Amino acid sequence: MKLRKAGIATVSVLALALTATACGDDKKDNEGGSGSGGGDKIKIGIKFDQPGIGQKTPDGFAGFDVDVATYVAKELGYDAKNIEFVQTPSADRENAIKRGDVTFIAASYSINDEREKQVDFAGPYLLAHQDLLVKSDSDIKEGTDLNGKNLCSVTGSTSAKNVKEKIAPDANLKELPTYSECIEGLAAGSIDALTTDDSILAGYASQEQFKGKFKLAGLKLSNENYGIGLKEGDKALKDKINKALEKMVKDGEWQKAVDKNFGPAGYKNEPAPAIGNIVK
Repeated sequence: MKLRKAGIATVSVLALALTATACGDDKKDNEGGSGSGGGDKIKIGIKFDQPGIGQKTPDGFAGFDVDVATYVAKELGYDAKNIEFVQTPSADRENAIKRGDVTFIAASYSINDEREKQVDFAGPYLLAHQDLLVKSDSDIKEGTDLNGKNLCSVTGSTSAKNVKEKIAPDANLKELPTYSECIEGLAAGSIDALTTDDSILAGYASQEQFKGKFKLAGLKLSNENYGIGLKEGDKALKDKINKALEKMVKDGEWQKAVDKNFGPAGYKNEPAPAIGNIVK
């Protein structure tokens, strides 16, 4: 009988140990999964190829969206070292959120009705505008000045088509695979103007090799409300991100990030937008 009792006790202890181990594993797997604070890691979607916005560099990641995302993550309980930045091209942003590849996305992500049918947005945290980037000595001051001039944007860009169709129908539209190629053409003189969001243009113009060579025309051809995309229906996370964004503005870190990333291009930013205020 004593041997039987000892055997039962041993089995019981083993079962308890296995249960505890299993619970511990579950906890580890779930940490950081919702991005609602705490946990070991958080995955955040950004652009890897937009200077001033989101760029992968030899030293890590840099840009305004990176600074915003890092600040928000800290307010959610994650140290910078525990952030995993994930490249999220524009065409894959909604799917990346739906698949659970990332907890949230900060990637020059304009809030619009079509996107809001698929994901939720915190913010906005920046009001940008479609604009033109020209050489610092250019006489282009308004959209109509582009008639007969070489206008560049990336292939399939709605920005360039808007200018071509609505403002300067006689502009010579050149569509290239990347903004980098457009800005190289602008520097060389084969391109007269580059068009996209002013924040993106400012980021490119702020690169060391281009400082002082370009200027923004300041035309405000559209309103682009940058928001932080997250899973539809996650109100708790949305509320926490909004509070973090408000705090970033209040303590001055938002303006510091604007000045650091866009300032060298003479970017005249709009004031930090109020949460939920979408400018049409």
